[in-house]
Amino acid sequence: MLQSKLFTKTVKELPKDEISFNAQTLIRAGFIDKVTAGVYTFLPLGLKVHNKICDIIREEMNAIGGQEILMPALTPKNVWQTTDRWDSFDALFKLAGVDKKEYALGATHEEIITPLVKKYIFSYKELPVYIYQIQTKFRNELRAKAGLIRGREFSMKDLYSFHKDEEDLDKYYEIAKKAYFKIYDRCGLSDKTYLTFATGGAFSKYSHEFQTLTSAGEDTIYICDDCKIAINEEIIKEQETCPKCGGKKFRKEKAVEVGNIFKLGARFSKPFGLQFINEGGKKQDVIMGCYGMGPSRVMATIVEVHHDGRGIIWPEEIAPFVASLLKIKNQKSPAARRAAGQAKIKNIDEISNKIYTDLQAHGVEVLYDDRENISAGEKFADADLIGCPYRIVVSEKTLAKDSVEVKRRDSEKCEFVKLKEIINYF
Repeated sequence: MLQSKLFTKTVKELPKDEISFNAQTLIRAGFIDKVTAGVYTFLPLGLKVHNKICDIIREEMNAIGGQEILMPALTPKNVWQTTDRWDSFDALFKLAGVDKKEYALGATHEEIITPLVKKYIFSYKELPVYIYQIQTKFRNELRAKAGLIRGREFSMKDLYSFHKDEEDLDKYYEIAKKAYFKIYDRCGLSDKTYLTFATGGAFSKYSHEFQTLTSAGEDTIYICDDCKIAINEEIIKEQETCPKCGGKKFRKEKAVEVGNIFKLGARFSKPFGLQFINEGGKKQDVIMGCYGMGPSRVMATIVEVHHDGRGIIWPEEIAPFVASLLKIKNQKSPAARRAAGQAKIKNIDEISNKIYTDLQAHGVEVLYDDRENISAGEKFADADLIGCPYRIVVSEKTLAKDSVEVKRRDSEKCEFVKLKEIINYF
């Protein structure tokens, strides 16, 4: 991508009411734009990152048997009434249609997926089934805050599993836990993410959250360092010992919930009459589980965890580009000019363009800062703010050594790489 052609630019002015680091930085770097409280537009850079996170999630859900669908965001009142949640789910956005019927914007999709599966599952031979979607959700949050961490409109992966009994659900539940940690590992969050016991609400004794440590966290968790699990503050009083190892020593930390999983049992299958014929020829309620993860929240958490004073430091697999290529002309250093003259430097434009073309041809995504009349300092600042994993500099100084300068975003060390070798560097 030529930076001169990029739709957005880095900005200095921020919405006055935006206090979260992730939103401030993503807005400054040109990844998102704030529309109103809790609602953001994903700009080209931001959408690239978001889609890469979605691709990782999709790959790992497919790997554990998930089949992807897309359910509607507009959901009729009657399905919410079937589960008694029309009046009890206080975060629903409700609206009326021209047909005089009432609807809710989808905050979650148990009320849609359950009657859908009822149309296709009849026998134990057809179970288990794992269905998921990645879709926009809407929740009428009383106070939308923390940027993409808590919005009124946000992306969500919700997978629903359907089983013949609790034992089969328990097996898949453990498989899903492992898949979640694979996702967090690929997104650069696994080192700071803990499986956390939380209340199961109306569904079960416990649910499980995946909490990532950060000072921007909305939750407080208590970590058992002996077995590397945690307990959410909401149940620490009733769960004074570690539910895994029985230990009593906990470390208190702030964290962001980046995923959750629930054993739903028959909570939703019963109201909708979702049953199957078991091995004995009798009807039996389908047992359900659900597994949520918000790509937009994961993106925000990555920014909160991976940054420095200059900007974002994207993990390589989800970065908008692997490298920022900076073309730096008109060096003012006399030494650099003498070195350039002695080496009979070729045209910087020509060499920079060739590097850009060659890297792209080898599958390396590059953001090429080809902008003219922009100072070297501005280019360096923008590259650090945007946060691509590598920075490649082409200048008179580097070409005097028949090289480019390469620097990892997470390191202060620079190295010179020969022009003929840069194509094999990545």
